[in-house]
Amino acid sequence: MKQYLDLCKTILENGSKKDDRTGTGTISYFGYQMRFDLSKGFPLLTTKRVHLKSIIHELLWFISGDTNIKYLVDNDVRIWNDWPYATYKKSSEYQGESIEEFALKVKESDEFAEKWGKLGPVYGKQWRDFGGVDQLEWLINEIKTNPTSRRLIISAWNPAEIKDMALPPCHCFMQFYVNDGKLSCQLYQRSADVFLGVPFNIASYSLFTMMIAQVCGLEPGTFVHTIGDAHIYLNHLDQIHLQLSREPRELPRMLINPNVKSIYDFKYDDFTLEGYNPHKGIKGKVAV
Repeated sequence: MKQYLDLCKTILENGSKKDDRTGTGTISYFGYQMRFDLSKGFPLLTTKRVHLKSIIHELLWFISGDTNIKYLVDNDVRIWNDWPYATYKKSSEYQGESIEEFALKVKESDEFAEKWGKLGPVYGKQWRDFGGVDQLEWLINEIKTNPTSRRLIISAWNPAEIKDMALPPCHCFMQFYVNDGKLSCQLYQRSADVFLGVPFNIASYSLFTMMIAQVCGLEPGTFVHTIGDAHIYLNHLDQIHLQLSREPRELPRMLINPNVKSIYDFKYDDFTLEGYNPHKGIKGKVAV
């Protein structure tokens, strides 16, 4: 996707070296926006293979309101394992297990998962229970009954509960917009790991927009991605340069089971991706 590659170029050409919480170091650029017309294909990165299974399961996990990694681990999704594992390693129960062995314990033992798989009140909790308000339920009802509203908002940023979260929300605020029978979404992301996180975020919120559009009887419109601190970690520079050397390919198409009428009824098998022909995957280490 040209939009993504332009973001990478902007950071490399105009960004500044900046220290960060993880100690890894970044090249950072503040304030950037990308737009994706969802009628022109599903915006899944083609300059490297992106693991769509993880994106779909994570999104379904958010929608359910779950904040324990067990559902993800049970479905072989590893993207949230680092944070509870880091907590476990600091405990007296840690026996030198690798992160893979930790995940296996979560998968095999409900008791272990209940104790060590929790992330605190992260995204799903805030979407479904922000101080007692089910924001997702409210949003869908409002889109159906008051589509011209300028208050179609979900916030994952809850200052009262930040201290209890394994990781404060990076993609923290979204606004929906209905016009001409189409539903658009703008995401504000305070912090964006451009190599690892942003390809997931683009696809996840585009898919979320498509799902909400379907259950509200609308067509998908535009996904607008607004970023605060857009950064490339210094240990991801080679990976970014490799992507910039690759030619973007045609975007795939996402087909969603049209029979699903409730946002809570979607299952993994309701999504079919057609025509995805990316370049080979590129590995990179997550900064925790």
